[in-house]
Amino acid sequence: MLLTWKVMLLVVAAVAPMAISAFTPRGAPEWTASRVPVPDVVELRPGVFRYRAGGDFTRDGKPARAPIVAVTVMRPFAVMKHQVTAADYRRCVEAGACPLVDRDEVASDRPAVKISWRDAHAYASWLSHATGANFRLPTDAEWAYAAASRFKDDVLPESAYGSDPGRRALTIYDRDASREEVIDKAPQTIGSFGANENGLLDVAGNVWEWTDTCFARVMLDARGEAVATLANCGVRIAAGRHRSYVPDFIRDTRGGGCSAGAQPGNLGFRLVRDDAARRPLRLLLAKAGP
Repeated sequence: MLLTWKVMLLVVAAVAPMAISAFTPRGAPEWTASRVPVPDVVELRPGVFRYRAGGDFTRDGKPARAPIVAVTVMRPFAVMKHQVTAADYRRCVEAGACPLVDRDEVASDRPAVKISWRDAHAYASWLSHATGANFRLPTDAEWAYAAASRFKDDVLPESAYGSDPGRRALTIYDRDASREEVIDKAPQTIGSFGANENGLLDVAGNVWEWTDTCFARVMLDARGEAVATLANCGVRIAAGRHRSYVPDFIRDTRGGGCSAGAQPGNLGFRLVRDDAARRPLRLLLAKAGP
């Protein structure tokens, strides 16, 4: 079981570095490294937790529940205390390292939104160069670990995994309809949604956060073990009040473009800092149940 899920993780992660290099701005050597504040981070301790794997799972050609997996975080890792703000992102734009994504003026103390996965990677590359630290997007598993109780299981009822596609469609519709936000959809001041038990602000508020995890389609055998995985790294997981799977160039899903799952209200991001002595962060996955 351990080998199966470990292989699945490596298959999905192995394509990411190629995608990152494809969108790193060519002008990186000319970026200015002065007067760029180092973000506040929260260091998370090693531990073990269980969460439902992301992606699309099938068994015998029919939709299947994504399995619960046990994840062992081997080493501490540091996560930004809050999402990258509009002021933070504007510095990258002014340095010529990030694209201007929205000409509407956004308050400096609010999260940067209408950000694509490609924009987020451009920012991470610039910030790493400007501060001398190594920043990157979290994986889906890292985001779930950092989110703690604010990570919500988005599994459908067992009845949705039968042979009736109409019942499944209705179940998905009912679930997504129940997620209608009752909060203001405009980005709120940093801290508006409080801190979780790890001290991270605004997790699962009204801004979804890009992860570096590719969307995967996984075929399970009769025992529930993965026998084939197809990773699509043109689509990434955006995590928040629920998961969404969004093409990497999309900045605002409200105009269309969400590949799977209910559309996020806003797309933003926060980064993980990799300390040189601790890289790479290693996650060991073991299947833990249906």
